[in-house]
Amino acid sequence: MKVLQYLEMQKVNQALIHDVERFRENYPVERETEYRVIEPSMPFFGKEILEMSIAALLQQQNLLLTGAKATGKNVLAENLAWIFGRPSYNISFHVNIGSAELIGTDTFEDNQVKLRKGSIYQCAQYGGFGILDEINMAKNDAVSVLHATLDDRRTIDVPGYDKIDLHPASRFIGTMNHGYAGTRELNEALVSRFLVIDMPPQTEEILQKIFAEAFPDGKKEALEQFIGLFLDLQMKAENGEISTKALDLRGILAALRTIRQGLRPSAAIRMGVINKCFDTFEKEIVEDVVLTRIPDDWTSEQVF
Repeated sequence: MKVLQYLEMQKVNQALIHDVERFRENYPVERETEYRVIEPSMPFFGKEILEMSIAALLQQQNLLLTGAKATGKNVLAENLAWIFGRPSYNISFHVNIGSAELIGTDTFEDNQVKLRKGSIYQCAQYGGFGILDEINMAKNDAVSVLHATLDDRRTIDVPGYDKIDLHPASRFIGTMNHGYAGTRELNEALVSRFLVIDMPPQTEEILQKIFAEAFPDGKKEALEQFIGLFLDLQMKAENGEISTKALDLRGILAALRTIRQGLRPSAAIRMGVINKCFDTFEKEIVEDVVLTRIPDDWTSEQVF
């Protein structure tokens, strides 16, 4: 799908579409990073969120996408990199990610010490879109790099080497879930370097578009039951009746792919949803919700 066609299908403001086209023309991708410009496997649906994101990025702002699980944060980030035609660099934060992984580290090559460039360095050099996944898991060493990178001055000092100015097309998109193990609150200085979008929960209308896009060969009545299952689980998670472990849109989509392969729906949904609950009481609640939507005697031919 072409970018222009996708944005028009989403009914994005024509002025924004025009400015995106001009951005792509002004900043062609360097040949060595063309392989990083990837069309997402799943389009993001949501006109208002797309317009907010595009307007911010056009104004050289960085984005922080927050919200509950399964609200499409990473899907949106991947789509934005593709919309702007930029190479994307995915950086998943965890306890072992520090300044060396982000900026670079010394390596011995051709009888001399050289800098092996990290993801942030390459993003700054080539005008990439850096997707900072689970940014609220970053440790202090990594946060100090982000402070400099995301600052309005758009300059990074590389210790022992030189400073680098960020390419004018470089942007950074952070994602974060609240309440995950190992996460913490972001400090004010870091948050101030972003424009923040709080991603809304999935709606039935958006889910219908997602499922129709992913499974055009699926039977409408059957797919509606899987959509209803997700919405039922989402409501129970919002009401605190279950955790978000079973609220897994990726899991339901993956289960549907195995059903298309010929697996029984009850077995597929057990792998994709039920077995992600490790608490016995919670698993029983989820099983009850599943049975109201996906009968145990369903076959794959009743879904595809």
